[in-house]
Formats: sequence, C-alpha cells, structure tokens
Amino acid sequence: MSQPSAAPQTFEAEVLPQLDSLYRLALRLTTDPMRAEDLVQDTVLKAFRAWHRFQPGTSVRSWLFTILRNTFINDYRRRQREPIAMDIEAAEPLAAFRPAADEDPEGAYFDQIVDAKVLEAIDALPDDFREVLVLSDVEHMSYAEIAEVLGLPIGTVKSRLFRARRQLQRTLYDYAVEMGYLKPRPAPEARP
Repeated sequence: MSQPSAAPQTFEAEVLPQLDSLYRLALRLTTDPMRAEDLVQDTVLKAFRAWHRFQPGTSVRSWLFTILRNTFINDYRRRQREPIAMDIEAAEPLAAFRPAADEDPEGAYFDQIVDAKVLEAIDALPDDFREVLVLSDVEHMSYAEIAEVLGLPIGTVKSRLFRARRQLQRTLYDYAVEMGYLKPRPAPEARP
C-alpha cells in the first residue's frame, strides 16, 4: 500500500513532538528505562505503519497513547508466558559496579531523592490508578481523552484519579512533613 509523499512529513510533524510524553507514560508503565525506550520505538513504528488510518482533526496524542498502552498490554501478556533466562556469572560482576559520573554526587543524590520518592510512590500505585494519574497529572490529558485512551467511562476515570491521589497523599504525607512541604497535623487531643 503506497502512502502519499507528504505523509512522512505530516507524520513527523505530528508524532515527533509527542515523543517525550510517550516516553514518560512508557516509563511509568514499565518502570524500566530500556523497556520504556523499546515501547516508544514499537509505538512509533506501529503508528507509522497505521498512519493512513489516523483521522486528521482528532487527537494524535490520544491515538499514540492508545497504541502505546495496547502495545504494553500485549507485550506484558507475551512476557508472562516466557521463561526468564539469566546468566548469573555474567551479571554478578556488574552488580557491584557503579560509575561515579557526576561531579557533585551529593547534589545529584538530593535532586534524585526528591523526585525518586514521589516517582516511587507513583510506581507503587496499582496499575489502574497509576495509569490514570500519569495521564492526568503528568501528561495533562482531559478526562475525556483519558477515557478514550483507556476505553473507560469518564466516571471511572474520575473515580480512579480521586483514589490514586488519595493514596499518594497518604503515602507521601510523612515525607512531605519531613521535607518541610507540609506542617504536621496537630495530634488529636486525648479525651478524658
């Protein structure tokens, strides 16, 4: 099937600006930078092959997120059926190797711990909650766009987002107090 000669330029103009958003979502879904890169690459390849089916005037971002999510789910199902192969002897020497690439390791560590704690809490959310939270709060998608990407009713999107935010608040409360972002709640008075 041949595509019009302008299709690659249109594809690039529409899809390339979405790569960072695709990677952020892929990273939250996979929690592994290398798998996230592979997932984005697979998504872009599938999108290119199906570009002739994209409807101009609709949200390319939602379309790409749908492809990415479906690719992730299919890959997850496939991986569940595969045995895990590991060469312990080859991996063992690398386990202790940690290169010091930063000139300011303490500053880099402090920067990472602030983000890492929040990202760790997001990654610990159940998949259904994490997916909705990332699409809403990280990717700034509307309820309608999230519902379209996930194939859910808008009410379910709102409910999951509310629950995800509540769970994050509970999980990160002590951390926020410790970091000085929040003042501690006053202790309840003891009743006589």
